[in-house]
Amino acid sequence: MGFFSFFSKEKKETLDKGLSKTKESVFSKIARAVAGKSKVDDEVLDNLEEVLITSDVGVETTLNIIKRIEKRAANDKYVNTQELNTILRDEIAALLTENNSEDVADFDVPVDKKPYVIMVVGVNGVGKTTTIGKLAYQFKKAGKSVYLGAADTFRAAAVEQLVIWGDRVGVPVIKQQMGSDPASVAYDTLSSAVTNNADVVIIDTAGRLHNKVGLMNELTKIKNVMKKVVPDAPNEVLLVLDGSTGQNAFEQAKQFTLATEVTAMAITKLDGTAKGGVVIGISDQFKIPVKYIGLGEGMEDLQVFRKKEFVDSLFGENS
Repeated sequence: MGFFSFFSKEKKETLDKGLSKTKESVFSKIARAVAGKSKVDDEVLDNLEEVLITSDVGVETTLNIIKRIEKRAANDKYVNTQELNTILRDEIAALLTENNSEDVADFDVPVDKKPYVIMVVGVNGVGKTTTIGKLAYQFKKAGKSVYLGAADTFRAAAVEQLVIWGDRVGVPVIKQQMGSDPASVAYDTLSSAVTNNADVVIIDTAGRLHNKVGLMNELTKIKNVMKKVVPDAPNEVLLVLDGSTGQNAFEQAKQFTLATEVTAMAITKLDGTAKGGVVIGISDQFKIPVKYIGLGEGMEDLQVFRKKEFVDSLFGENS
């Protein structure tokens, strides 16, 4: 228990540090929004609306949050501006809780699914391959045997990068020649994983979005071929988004959710940006669980997304 507490404290510090730019940006904007005001009135709410939208929370989610605060202010009759941060934190936490499934306890997979197959999608440059490497590291650390499939065969760099991560983490990477059929790589990966009784398989896929029909067909083909080896594969389709791109991440989420059935999301690069509000908006708008967040370059800097801890870090709570 002592080790677990220490580990949790370290995770919390990483989360606080990773969200610090977003926190500073949001709070400086809120301070300006309420300057000279003693109570939350229409002008403060208008200013707060602008703060949230410019913090990449997204228009629809922002309007939802403002509506909640208006209702709270009406019920409480008088809400002073000092209470605003607390109310904002409470309402965002409530919104995330309503719109997401339960938080994942840790890096784990269902014991009744073996191998548990994760197909990873996302455009090039969002940190997809790095996220796969970090996931492999975390699953291996949790005592799972992991296989990686380099099915992004259109970019030599993607295959090489995955092989480097495989070497670093100490897990096998199944690959073919550049330009090979991605579905064939996925088939080989699952076959090897089944033969060797692996716990987890993570398949990298190409990140091209310029032709949605082509992308859809390719991902469908990969899924169909995997089912020949593991009938219920993939068990998870994980969409990786770059949090530092703000509203562009929303657009990517929209395109990929139209192209394939996304079941979970990972939002990366939150440490280098003030656009962390995008996590709130994406959680709310797509009703797809944000499962992981990336907070730095280190192996340990991919964290399981926990709603309460995220909101507490964003609003400076130490609990």
